[in-house]
Amino acid sequence: MDSRTRGLWMAVGAFVLWGLMPLYWHLLKSVPSLQVVLHRALWSALLVAAFLTLTRGRGWLRAVFAQPRLAGMLLASGLLIGFNWSLYVWAVNAGHVVETSLGYFINPLLNVVIGVVFLRERLQPAQWVAVALAACGVLWLTFNYGSFPWIALALATSFAFYGLIRRQAQVDAVAGLGVENLYLLVPAAALLAWLELGGQGGFTDVRWGWGSNLLLVLGGALTALPLIGFAYAVRQVSLTTVGLLQYLAPTLQLLCGVLVFGEAFDRDRAIGFAVIWAGLAVFAIDGFIRSRRRVVAQQA
Repeated sequence: MDSRTRGLWMAVGAFVLWGLMPLYWHLLKSVPSLQVVLHRALWSALLVAAFLTLTRGRGWLRAVFAQPRLAGMLLASGLLIGFNWSLYVWAVNAGHVVETSLGYFINPLLNVVIGVVFLRERLQPAQWVAVALAACGVLWLTFNYGSFPWIALALATSFAFYGLIRRQAQVDAVAGLGVENLYLLVPAAALLAWLELGGQGGFTDVRWGWGSNLLLVLGGALTALPLIGFAYAVRQVSLTTVGLLQYLAPTLQLLCGVLVFGEAFDRDRAIGFAVIWAGLAVFAIDGFIRSRRRVVAQQA
């Protein structure tokens, strides 16, 4: 399996995990959203740092901080993903799963635009059709949503620029994630300690139960895995392809919101999502045809 194919499958796996995340965070609804995010940052940082130290020694951290520009880029990407996590967890547990799915439907479109504008990626005619259909669907959803979808737009923008920075940062996926998380570790640990000492926490005294404590710790691993896959994918696959594949995650989130959590999904939303899915179908068919042509050309 070549690196591009690996990157493609890593992207698919990451987006499926992200799509099913609302089910996981909903299990922690009894825990304040801020503390869920702080634990997510803390345990993700500790788990990734421990893995890197055991497999590579302490040199992985020195190698990054020896490059000030790279360290600065990872600080920026760490702040972006920290903001994204915070808003997402709050939105899920506040009953806005469908709007979060709208955000991640908008996000791939922003990635495509960024790929064309900043990275000079070129789209084939069928890809332009797919992007145009997706844009029409997103515009329909935005203007027929009933209120300004600030959650969706904030999630989409923060993650689009996170992907751009990680694509340009010359560091492997796991080490980059480790440094990003270390930037968040100290403030997360300090705030958690303050909350626990002030009686507002519930982890050390097991107020939320052992099951919730375990879920908070495992949330660090579930945070790291798709981010590693995504960071690897954006280095191996064009940002345009990654952007369009990302519709997997919001589709699953939408299904979770409607079928599991019982959120509203009226006719206007159904029309917008159907137009977006039509764009995905065009992209998928075009990709299949191009793949077959490459195989035939190699066999000739």
